[in-house]
Amino acid sequence: MQRQELLYRRDKRFHFVLTEGALRYRRSSLEVQLAQLDRLMSLSALPNVRLGIIGFETQFIVGPWHAFWLRDRKRVTIETFSAELNLAQSQEIELYAGIFEQMAAIASYGRSARAIITRVIDDLAAGLPGEDGPDLLDACDDR
Repeated sequence: MQRQELLYRRDKRFHFVLTEGALRYRRSSLEVQLAQLDRLMSLSALPNVRLGIIGFETQFIVGPWHAFWLRDRKRVTIETFSAELNLAQSQEIELYAGIFEQMAAIASYGRSARAIITRVIDDLAAGLPGEDGPDLLDACDDR
C-alpha cells in the first residue's frame, strides 16, 4: 500500500499497459481479485495515471513475453523467480522503450479500458457461489 501512495503524487506520471490475460490470471481468491480490479478502475481515473488494457481480441505486433518496468528511460527492471534485473545500457533501454510504445499503441484507454475491466469483473463475479456478484459491480457501471 505504501508503494501505491506514489500514484497520488501530482509531480509523478505513470503509464501502465496490461493485457486482459493479466487481469484474469488467478493468483488470489475471487474476492481479492475483484477488489484489485475495482482498484484499477479507480486508478484509471487519476489525472497522472494512464492505464491501457490490451484485450483478447487485439492482435499483437510484439508479444508480452514477460513483465517489465521502464523507469524514466534510464532503467528497465525485470523480475524473475530468482532475481531482479536492472538494465541500464542504452541499447537495452531503447529496445524496451520500443516494445512498450508498440504495446501502448494497441492498448485501449479510458472508457474502452474500463469496459474490458468491467467484462473481466462480470465474468469473475459470475463464479461467486450463490451470488450475482459483489456490490462493486454497480460502482463500476457508473464509470
